[in-house]
Formats: sequence, structure tokens, C-alpha cells
Amino acid sequence: MESMHSNIRPIIHLREASKDDASVIVELIRELAYYERAPKEVTITETELIDDGFGEQPLFKVILAETESKIVGMALWYFAYSTWKGKVLYLEDIIVKKDFRGMGIGSLLFNELILLAAKHRAKRMQWQVLNWNEPAIRFYQKYGANLSSEWLNGSLTEEQILNLKNIIQPL
Repeated sequence: MESMHSNIRPIIHLREASKDDASVIVELIRELAYYERAPKEVTITETELIDDGFGEQPLFKVILAETESKIVGMALWYFAYSTWKGKVLYLEDIIVKKDFRGMGIGSLLFNELILLAAKHRAKRMQWQVLNWNEPAIRFYQKYGANLSSEWLNGSLTEEQILNLKNIIQPL
């Protein structure tokens, strides 16, 4: 079923998020988690988001997409570093509210990140996409993106980190 908004193209403005946007950012994150079939995985709080992203040394940046003062999407990104290449702009997530998908908002956000990567002379722009998320895969393929099945994702949960901390001997 197509969205009733499919023929309407709202005027979208992009802006950098501020700490006052934390609640809507968390709301968008929860919407993404629901879409990705993992709603119970979201543990981030507004306070953590504010502390981590809007303090003296922010760990990430957020670009918001809004229309008529309503936030309808976002891109959360940060700089990482490649030992082989140098500076990397890492896209953590692009999120567009369900009723506003298919209107080019994701493209506006992605294009803005490409421009930021170029402006900051990033050697690479990088992100992950779930292997079942066909709409996202097609979106990135339109840009000629390299999608690799060669690399495996590794991670440790907070619980694992705390457990390991107790058994690792400091130098």
C-alpha cells in the first residue's frame, strides 16, 4: 500500500541538531529499531544522548530533516579513523519517519553527508546495512556504493565489557 503522501513533496530543510532535539532523536531511534525488528534493543536515554553528543567533546553529530517545523528524519554520523586510509565519515543511521519515506528525504540527508565528507577531506564514507533491508540496499546501490559481504561485524555488549573488565589484568 502506498503512502497517502506519495505525490506530495514537502519542502525539507536540513539543520544540525541541538540538545533540545534529544527527545525527537530518541523517538526516531526507536522507530528505526522497530523497523529493524529489534525494538527492545534500544537502551539509550535522552540524558545519555545529550551528554555524549552535545557536551564539550561530542562523540557524534546529527543532521535533522524537517518540514513545517516537524522533524521527519535524521542522519547520525561521526568521524572514525582508518589505519590504512585516514579520516572516515561514519554514517551510523539514516532514519526517515514512516509516513515520509519515498519522498527523497533519505537522499537529501545522504547527499549532505557526502558533501561533509568531501569538505572534511574524508578518505572514505562508511556505513552498515542489514542484508535483508532491500530498500536500503537499493538506495545505496543507486550511489554506486560498494556493499561488501567479506567483512564480519564484531561487537561486545556492555555486559560483556563489564564481565571482561573484571578478568583482564592491567599491565
